[in-house]
Amino acid sequence: MSTIPPSPAEHGHDRSVGELLAVVTSDVQTLFRQEIELAKAEVQQEAAKAGKAAGMYGGAGFGGYMVLLFLSLAAVLGLANVMDGGWASLIVAAVWAVIAAVLYQRGRTRMRTVSPKPERTVETMKENAEWARHPTK
Repeated sequence: MSTIPPSPAEHGHDRSVGELLAVVTSDVQTLFRQEIELAKAEVQQEAAKAGKAAGMYGGAGFGGYMVLLFLSLAAVLGLANVMDGGWASLIVAAVWAVIAAVLYQRGRTRMRTVSPKPERTVETMKENAEWARHPTK
């Protein structure tokens, strides 16, 4: 942050417009650098959320595969004792299709909570722009 400039009375003369403009420009540059750092932090936070959701997709896929493989074999063999093996396989496949749809929907719902836009930074940038237009408010 910039330091508070000394008052004109301390120097015995008024500060020029150029000096005042330089101080304001420096302060605005500092403000924008801080806003960029805030935006970076927000994007990193949202990327971490997206990574966790993607990990859940991967875990659900692998778990679904393993369950599908072993339980499907067991179910087909069990149902084949009471009906034709083809129908038993079709029934088991339909059950796993429903389970896959539920897992997909849950992952999609979680992914929708990820916001790629840095909300706080956008809000503070709007406030900064408003202040720059009307600094006495």
